[in-house]
Amino acid sequence: MRILVAGGAGFLGSHLSERLLGEGHEVLVVDNFYTGQRENVAHLLDNKKFELIRHDVTFPLFVEVDAICNLACPASPVHYQRNPVQTIKTSILGSINLLGLARRTNARILQASTSEIYGDPVISPQEEEYWGNVNTIGVRSCYDEGKRAAETLFSDYRRQYDVDTKIARIFNTYGPRMALDDGRVVSNFIVQALLGKPITMYGDGSQTRSFCYVDDLITGLISLLMKEKNVSGPINIGNPGEFTILELAQLVIELTNSNSSIEFRTLPSDDPKQRKPDISKAKSDLQWEPRVQLREGLIQAIPYFEARIASKT
Repeated sequence: MRILVAGGAGFLGSHLSERLLGEGHEVLVVDNFYTGQRENVAHLLDNKKFELIRHDVTFPLFVEVDAICNLACPASPVHYQRNPVQTIKTSILGSINLLGLARRTNARILQASTSEIYGDPVISPQEEEYWGNVNTIGVRSCYDEGKRAAETLFSDYRRQYDVDTKIARIFNTYGPRMALDDGRVVSNFIVQALLGKPITMYGDGSQTRSFCYVDDLITGLISLLMKEKNVSGPINIGNPGEFTILELAQLVIELTNSNSSIEFRTLPSDDPKQRKPDISKAKSDLQWEPRVQLREGLIQAIPYFEARIASKT
């Protein structure tokens, strides 16, 4: 297949592109490099089945493809709150443009949605039928509501135009190629610990997250992309292992052999208190579940951050 990966120079997009090439597909990456990095895909440039185009998905794109993966949107609060209007435009206009392309080319299309559509959930674990508890006017709304609107668009294009759509709800993912200034909790803690700086803990650390290693996440996305048309989602893709943020900090300090202290700060507005996916649908519809547990995944990820820090000094 010839597969378009929007946002393919980002953390997840680059891993997805690499895996798709490894499975024999042609890959066309489009990225405006707002958060994506050319270096994430530099090792793919010599592959004759790989193509890279600088393009912003808020503008139409005219190419011929068999499948589309829409990962085009900044995903960390630091990045998406820097330009919130552009963030929500990327989710909504980008979805409209890529869905239009899918309709014209009769391509299947996968939306990388997010656990953030559940907002600050009042049930746990979160199952796909849960509608969420989201602040529509908060500082995180540009991302949360943008992704929710994108899910609506994907569902309506499926109903109205019979487009073969897939929706994956991604829970916290970590691993190599995260930016040092990514702003998400795993990369923050690892970088701070390696530099011997205090670990910044927002709130009292009792809030929970479920962390999925990138290799597992990519396997889940590809499994959904390749499924027959009647499997459309939304489907949660994440690791149901639940940890408090304080437990994560302590584990990072242990694995990096760091002397960092933990520094408590005020919890940001609308920060969810709990995240844990119900992956029953992923197990039944995709025959997928994560294999890499948090300790093992951190052991694999930490050397990448060590190398990146060393290259900056």
